[in-house]
Amino acid sequence: MLERIFASSLIAVFVATGMHTPSQASTVAKPSVLLTKLKVQAETGSNTYKRSYFKLWIDADHNGCNTREEVLIAEGITTVPIGAGCAIRTGRWTSAYDVQSITVARSLDIDHMVPLHEAWVSGARYWNASTRQSYANDLGYPHSLIAVSASTNRSKGDKDPNNWMPPSAAFACQYVGRWVAVKYRWSLSVDPAEKSFLTTKLKACGSKANVAMPVKMKIG
Repeated sequence: MLERIFASSLIAVFVATGMHTPSQASTVAKPSVLLTKLKVQAETGSNTYKRSYFKLWIDADHNGCNTREEVLIAEGITTVPIGAGCAIRTGRWTSAYDVQSITVARSLDIDHMVPLHEAWVSGARYWNASTRQSYANDLGYPHSLIAVSASTNRSKGDKDPNNWMPPSAAFACQYVGRWVAVKYRWSLSVDPAEKSFLTTKLKACGSKANVAMPVKMKIG
């Protein structure tokens, strides 16, 4: 139910703001198949990572709302009150990671499904600044960014699924499915332990892990 609300709300935001509505939303992807297409290699480059290499929360379509605000609007269970300058203070959201009902916007973090550090050590260190900015603000695929409770986002940190999974077991299959889909979209690699865990988990999940088909991004 949450995924349907999010997908329909996000498409409404794209229409309202003139942004591109993802045509892939109607096509189902099997993450187990996408996983076989990912390069497997050890993570490297952790010591060179800086969060500042990924410019966050831009207003890509110049409508006055930045990426964080766009996600909050899209994921609102009810219409989100928007103040001057797209200020968002209250609303109603459900944090998929722990099924918390949240009504205060500052209690939510916008999580990158695949964290910035994880992206860096999986290939983003070779990207140019423009591509890293696009990754950090990816509103073109509904599973790249998600509004979740600040506590779960900070618990997750930069861990991959073999080291952290959401407390909500009901979201586990979607979580690994979305993780793989985002890595596929951005041509990111997986390390051997990560690949092993995801393979096992996706096999157990079956169709419960299926997600909207991601469009591959051009990497610069």
